[in-house]
Parts: sequence; structure tokens; C-alpha cells
Amino acid sequence: MKFSCQLPTREALQVSEAPVPHSGPSGRLTSCFPLPSVGQVVNIKAKVNRAFNSSMEVGIQVASEDLCSEKQWNVCKALATFVAHREITKVKLKQITPRTEEEKMEHSVAAERRRMRLVYADTIKDLLANCAIQDDLESRDCSHMVPAEKTRVESVELVLPPHANHQGNTFGGQIMAWMENVATIAASRLCRAHPTLKAIEMFHFRGPSQVGDRLVLKAIVNNAFKHSMEVGVCVEAYRQQAETHRRHINSAFMTFVVLDADDQPQLLPWIRPQPGDGERRYREASARKKIRLDRKYIVSCKQTEVPLSVPWDPSNQVRLYTLEDDKFLSFHMEMVVHVDAAQAFLLLSDLRRRPEWDKHYRSVELVQQVDEDDAIYHVTSPALGGHTKPQDFVILASRRKPCDNGDPYVIALRSVTLPTHRETPEYRRGETLCSGFCFWREGDQLTKVSYYNQATPGVLNYVTTNVAGLSSEFYTTFKACEQFLLDNRNDLAPSLQTL
Repeated sequence: MKFSCQLPTREALQVSEAPVPHSGPSGRLTSCFPLPSVGQVVNIKAKVNRAFNSSMEVGIQVASEDLCSEKQWNVCKALATFVAHREITKVKLKQITPRTEEEKMEHSVAAERRRMRLVYADTIKDLLANCAIQDDLESRDCSHMVPAEKTRVESVELVLPPHANHQGNTFGGQIMAWMENVATIAASRLCRAHPTLKAIEMFHFRGPSQVGDRLVLKAIVNNAFKHSMEVGVCVEAYRQQAETHRRHINSAFMTFVVLDADDQPQLLPWIRPQPGDGERRYREASARKKIRLDRKYIVSCKQTEVPLSVPWDPSNQVRLYTLEDDKFLSFHMEMVVHVDAAQAFLLLSDLRRRPEWDKHYRSVELVQQVDEDDAIYHVTSPALGGHTKPQDFVILASRRKPCDNGDPYVIALRSVTLPTHRETPEYRRGETLCSGFCFWREGDQLTKVSYYNQATPGVLNYVTTNVAGLSSEFYTTFKACEQFLLDNRNDLAPSLQTL
């Protein structure tokens, strides 16, 4: 379905100016910017990506064009989930058949997006319970922190006939516009500027509201990151005759940025959450940001959009990047540790010590010391991605010192074949195409550690089925590596002292 319109005067847009399409029971929006201006044409396209039993995913693309310059650009895109029902019973949907390559890709990825929605609540709980989501409030400058309570906004709207459809139910777009308004006010109280809506996360229509209802809209800044902030919004409905009973009908998490004259995001003040629910919202916002970074790889990237770079939250001092190729997925992680570069190089050169910090290495056996700088190891790893058998690897580890000033120390790992260590029934043989470490000396007792890994298609299946915890898993492992280096920086293995 395609719909085009030309923007009228600014006054006519004040109610519905938020770049948000009319979604169903739940949806997600990402804005691409810039927004259209008065006199420009807006083109809206919608298509059903996939139908499930009684729900369907609809993809919406909003573009704009300037009739004078003939310039065209994307404004925003959204994914909405609708549920079909007839009175009180659900409707069994007919399945759609994708034809083009783009339709086939969206049809396939829609199932993964649905799985992620269904496990969303459990994923948040798991991240908060088992993963290291740092609350670094103590290290921040308190003089530049804004109490979260100062951003709280509450507004009441009366649903009138123009706000509702022929059945008397409030237009979803009208509620979304009201929610965007209160969220913008909350965001502006943090940044003291004019914030711009960037994305909407988990817009959930929990129930309808009718003409005559009073809608109470509440908004507060949950967390502020370097260049963005998350605002939580909820809507409750009640009738004047029964003020004590309020129905929770809508909720959403909106991401705002503040753009400078060059449309670049500006630095934002930190937020100081209130104890209790405020701290819970603060940590959940961090978890949602991590999920968004993971999801960028699985459900957003296309083969024609590489390289895909996903920087980690700078406050965590660990950064994750991914690069998708036709057959491989490459990972690159960085961190800075307070350990001398030569010491870090020596500690990580001996793979026999890797199980001390990497849970993916169950055991490591030195098979052959080829020479002073090269060795072959037999590595066993726990079962991965639903497989019952554990994995094993035969890996050649090579280490190289810097050839010149400014060059890094290098540890390179790759799989090799040995007649003495063939594949056995009790293990599933794995392969490491190319992986390893680089160590750059950043200063006295300060080293930048980079880890690289080029994954095979077998690993891609594991990544796809574990998208929600992808970056958190990497983060936890790499932080354990950092702690290992710090704990052992003065206790090197004697066999490596001869380097």
C-alpha cells in the first residue's frame, strides 16, 4: 500500500507532527532524518512482511521529496504488529508467499523479530540478573548530573469525537502524538534544548480507549547516554464517574538526541535516578540499549550495507565492532588495561592459561612446541548452540614482537590439521579461520588490547539463536580477560620469560 500527501501549513500539523506511523498492538520506529518541511511531499508505503497464526508484521517506510529540487530521502521506518480478531475471537490468517529477494529476506527475518518480542521481558530480566550492567554513577561528575525527578511530566487529555474512529475508539496515531509531546517535554528538561525524536522502542497498545475517557500521560527520562537519552512514557485511561480506576492502555520507550547546527548529536548531561523504581528504570534502559546494539546486526543489516560498526557504550570501556561479509562474520573488540603491553602479550601467549578467564575454553593441551614463537594446542570447548556434543579445535598459536616503534605485539590463532589429532566421535570438530590479539602501548603501564575473530557459518547459527545476549556475552568474557591481566601482571608464566 502506498499513500502520498503534500504537507499543508504548520498549524495543521501540530497534533500529528511526530514522525510516527499508526501502529497496531505493538511497534518499533527508527527515524532516519531529516524531517520534511512545509510544502514537501510525504510518501508512505506499508507492506505485510509475514503473517503468523493470528498476528502479522507490517513494515512501514516513510520518504519525502522536494518538488522544486526533485530531491528524495528516507524519513523513518517502522515495524508494526497487528492482531486480527472478529468480536471476541481471533482470526486465523492466510500465509503470504514472498516473491522478490527483498520480500524473502523480510519474511525470514520477521520470524526472528517475533521471537525477540516474545522473549523480550525474559531477556531484560536475564541481562539484569546475570550480566555486568555497570552503574558507574560514583565515577561521574555529580555537578553535571540532573535528578531524574526533575524531568517528570504528567498531562491529561480528554478524548473527543474528532480523536476517535467510527467505532468510538481513540486513533492510535492520536495517542502516539500525545505521548510524543509529553516525552519531548521530559527530554527538554534534561538537555535544556530542543530534543529530536530518534526512535521509539516497544510501543505497546495494551487496550483501547473511547470518547469521553480522560487519558493521563506520564513521562520521565530513564537514562542518559553520551549522545542520546531514553524517555519512558505510559498512558492510563479513566472515566470521570470512576476516577479511582485507571486502565494502563499504552507504553513506549522513546530515544531522543539533541542536534547542533550541522545535525550532529551533542553531549548530554548525566541523569541521577531516584532510589527504588528510578534505579530499576535506569538499569533497564541500559539493558535495552545493549539489546538494540545486538539487534542492529541480526535484524537490520543487509549484505549491501557493510561494514556494520556497532560501538559499545563508552562508559563500559569495551567496544564491539562487527563486519559482515558474504560468508563470514568478523568481530573486533577493544579495551584499555592498566598493564604493560609486553606483560599482557606474554600472559595471553600461553593458551594453557586461557581457561582461567574464557569459559569457552574448557581445557587446553600443548601438543607441539614448533619453535620459540609458535606452538600447537588441542582445545576443548563446551557444547554450543543446542548441540549435545562438545567441540574441539587444533590451533596453531603464533606470537610476534613489534618490528618497529609504534608496531603492536601480535598473537595469531588459526586451525591446523594434525595426523595425531583427528576428529573423534566424542567431539564435534570446530575451526578457527583467523583470530588473535594486538597490543598497542598507549603509555606507561597502559595498553590497548584488540581481539579479532573471523567466524564461520557454524558460529553464525549460534549468534542468530542468541541475539539478545550477543554483545553481553562478549562483554562478560572480555572483562574477565581484563581482570585476568590485572590479577597476573606481576606473575608471568616462567616458560614465557625467555621471550
